[in-house]
Amino acid sequence: MVEVNQIEVRNVSKSYGKNKSLDRLSLSVKEGQIYGLLGANGSGKSTLLKLLATVLEPSGGDITIAGFDIKKQTKPIRELIGYVPQELSIWEEATVLENAQYWSAFASKKLTKSALINHLEMIGLGDRAHDKVKTLSGGMKRKLNIVIALLHDPEILLMDEPTVGIDFQSKFEINQLIKQLAQDGKTILYTTHDVVEVLFLCDEIGVLKEGQLHYSGTLQKAREKAGSAASTLTDEEVLYRLVNGELF
Repeated sequence: MVEVNQIEVRNVSKSYGKNKSLDRLSLSVKEGQIYGLLGANGSGKSTLLKLLATVLEPSGGDITIAGFDIKKQTKPIRELIGYVPQELSIWEEATVLENAQYWSAFASKKLTKSALINHLEMIGLGDRAHDKVKTLSGGMKRKLNIVIALLHDPEILLMDEPTVGIDFQSKFEINQLIKQLAQDGKTILYTTHDVVEVLFLCDEIGVLKEGQLHYSGTLQKAREKAGSAASTLTDEEVLYRLVNGELF
C-alpha cells in the first residue's frame, strides 16, 4: 500500500515581531498515523498546530493538508481538521449538551440532539449531558474539549496536550479513544510531555528545538542513528535524551 502524506510542511517560519517561533521547518505526517510532536516549552509545537489549524498564518513557507494549500484553500481544510487546543473552548455556565449544540452549529452537517448525546456517550459524558460544565472534573472538561473537535467527523486531529493536568483514569480513557480513532483511519498530530503517552500512542515522533526539526521518525530509527550510545538505554531514556539533544 502506498503511504500518503496527509500533512506537508515545507520551509515554514513564523515570527512574532523579532522573535522567531518556527525557523524554516519542514515536516510530513502520513495518513492514518499518530505523529507525536515533542520538544521543550517554547520550541514551537503549539505555534505549528495553530498554523495547521488556520488560527495563525505562516510568515514564510508552504503548508498543504490533504493536498489543499493552507493559504488559498482555508475552507476545505477547516472541514477536514479537528483542533483541540490547550485552552478549553467551553462555557462553564452552560450544560455539557448546550456546549455541544453550540459548536455543532458551525459544522456543515447538522447533528440531531440524539447524535450529540451519542458523541458524549462515546467519551463517557452521556450521563452528564444536562450538568453545567463548571460541575465537571478537569478530566471531564478535557473530554468535552475533544468531543467538540470531533463533532464534524474530521479526517485529521490536531491535539495540543489534550491530557495535561488530568487524572490517570481520564488520561487512560482519552488515550484509548485516540488509539481507536487512528484505527478508524484518522490522522493525528499530538503534542505531549508525557513519555508514557508517546510510547503508547505514537507511530512516529518529531522533535522540535528552537523552532527547527531536530529529528523525525520512529524511536527505533533514533536508536539506530545513535548507535552504541543508545544500546543500554531504555525507551524512556532514549526519548529523554532525544528531546534534550543529548542522543546525537
